[in-house]
Amino acid sequence: MLYMLLLSLICALLVFAAAYGAASLALERLYLSPDAVASRQAEYYTDFAGYVSGNEVSGRDSAAVARWNNRNDYVAVSVYSPEDLGLDPRAAQSRGARPQYSPIYGKLYPMQFADGQFFVGIEDNSSVREDNLNRIIAILLGSLAFVAVMFTYIRRLSNRIIRLSREAGAIGGGDLEAPINTAGVDELSMLASEIDHMRDAVIERMSGERRAWEANSELITAISHDIRTPMTSLLGYLELLNESGDAERSAQFARSAYDKAVELKDLTDELFKYFLVFGRAELQMDRERYDARLLLEQLLGEAEFDLTDAGFTVRRIEFDGECSVEVDPLYLKRVLDNLVSNAKKYADPAEPLMIVSELADGELSVTVSNTVGKTAPRVESTKIGLRTCEKIMQSMHGRFETRRDGEHFAAEFVLPAIEG
Repeated sequence: MLYMLLLSLICALLVFAAAYGAASLALERLYLSPDAVASRQAEYYTDFAGYVSGNEVSGRDSAAVARWNNRNDYVAVSVYSPEDLGLDPRAAQSRGARPQYSPIYGKLYPMQFADGQFFVGIEDNSSVREDNLNRIIAILLGSLAFVAVMFTYIRRLSNRIIRLSREAGAIGGGDLEAPINTAGVDELSMLASEIDHMRDAVIERMSGERRAWEANSELITAISHDIRTPMTSLLGYLELLNESGDAERSAQFARSAYDKAVELKDLTDELFKYFLVFGRAELQMDRERYDARLLLEQLLGEAEFDLTDAGFTVRRIEFDGECSVEVDPLYLKRVLDNLVSNAKKYADPAEPLMIVSELADGELSVTVSNTVGKTAPRVESTKIGLRTCEKIMQSMHGRFETRRDGEHFAAEFVLPAIEG
């Protein structure tokens, strides 16, 4: 807008200068040409001579001369006697109607007054009137140029505002794919660009919410299926237990029902952990700084003991150096508990299980790798535990990754390290 105001002002000044310059040149060549000036002088002389003869004006009647001057704008006459010019009255009378040139008063015209012959000087200032008229016309033309440029810009701006309003209205009506025209480099294009960014953000957020909804729907479907299977078996065993009269068979059915109940409990625990973690935007953590070596020694030692007790051969490799980490130890223990639980389900006890910690590039990483057992169950379709680990590590400004190469599986969590 400021640039357009400046451009309009420049255009107005250029039009004013061009119009006034052309008019001044025409005034100089036409209105002030010697022939035009002589013609007006003769006209004024004739008019004043008629006034003098008609009113029998005396050459020394300054009041009568002033009345004629007041009646004629931009023209003034001055009356001089022969004595004023240093002439002899008889000699001046003998000169007839020839003009008299005075170095002081300029060109003077002889004129017969009631009391004799006098000389008249005519001062023509009508060029001032013409110059003022030219200036007014030039100002009007410059103003029109200013208004024309600004009107063109404002009209274009109004059309863009109307178009942007329609585009924003379409987005407000639910059509998020409606295009937003962001062409230009002015304030309106900046506004359109911000609206377009806002639309993209809304689309991205809605897409994320849709993906989350779909993931939740898939999760609920999978969990419902996984829960329904042991629940059906549990009901079947309980029904057989109720109908059976054989103590040995009843004990067998009771053990099977107990196993299904444990399986059902594990599934509900996993579901609870999922909603506990993913039901909130951010986890409420009590993060503190800990010595990384002492913290991992305690947490990994407990994990190693748990895995060894389950029949696994665990090999640990410790990181070199010293560093600290800012973590919530309870949530970090939950990550390791999930990894231990995952290993118990899927790892092959006949193969060693590796726990490797490494300090490099300002990050502390812990990797748990194992060989997947050939008879491992296939119930972890939702991977709730791994997704829980990922959410926890994100909340502690770290990251969680899993890799699988054939029968080898590895889970790694990484934390920012404070060295020194």
